[in-house]
Amino acid sequence: MTAPDTIVLIHGLWMTPLSWEHWVEHYTRAGYRVLAPSWPGLEGGVDALRRDPSPLAGLGVGEVADHYERIIADLDTRPIIMGHSFGGALTQILLGRGLGAAGVAINSGQVKGVYRLPFTQLKAASPVLGNPANRNKAVPLTPEQFHYAFTNTLTAEQSRQVYDRYHVPAAARALFQGAFANLDATSPLAVDVRRDDRAPLLFVAGGADHIVPASVNRANHRLYRHSSAITDYQEFPGRSHYTVGQDGWQQVADYALAWAVRNAR
Repeated sequence: MTAPDTIVLIHGLWMTPLSWEHWVEHYTRAGYRVLAPSWPGLEGGVDALRRDPSPLAGLGVGEVADHYERIIADLDTRPIIMGHSFGGALTQILLGRGLGAAGVAINSGQVKGVYRLPFTQLKAASPVLGNPANRNKAVPLTPEQFHYAFTNTLTAEQSRQVYDRYHVPAAARALFQGAFANLDATSPLAVDVRRDDRAPLLFVAGGADHIVPASVNRANHRLYRHSSAITDYQEFPGRSHYTVGQDGWQQVADYALAWAVRNAR
């Protein structure tokens, strides 16, 4: 087949497409067409969403996945799909729908069927999940909460710079859907992990990630063990959840792209 020439980047909760700015430039310089669409309602950017996060209130996984499916289905060729954090879960959903030439799930939120919930993950998500009244709200993190969840390998000063540039409130409904996927018979996070004809999928984990620890990524990877489709796992020691911008992000970006190009179908 012809090698993919387009990369679609999907961001996660508490972030916007701006979080991919380094990767967009890096991959564009490598000759790829790079698309980093926002979740529906996040088109206004960081400052606008901080002033008025109401477009995020009530936004769920199904609507976000359908939004990206429409974007990808309109492309002339099958792209490489890469998602970070909750964007990794969306990548799994989209590949499960038969989209993409290859997929990379980076520090991926888990899909239905993963039962592992380490303490650091529960603590990082507790500002949202700790209050059921948050379900249909847009919920921000404080700088201290963000430091624990995203940037625990950075200093407080470095973390604050990342927070000020990228952080926005999160669509709490999506996070609740993720947390309770295993109790929901109709969960939008259900993926056909046995599908043999889906595109190859790589899980990338950070060894120091608090909000989606490497053990959760390994458990998610194991879900696919009964599929004959290519499913690989790569862990980068010492990397936090902010692996897309933390020093050394180029190593992760280059590994992800080389794997995707090598295995694309």
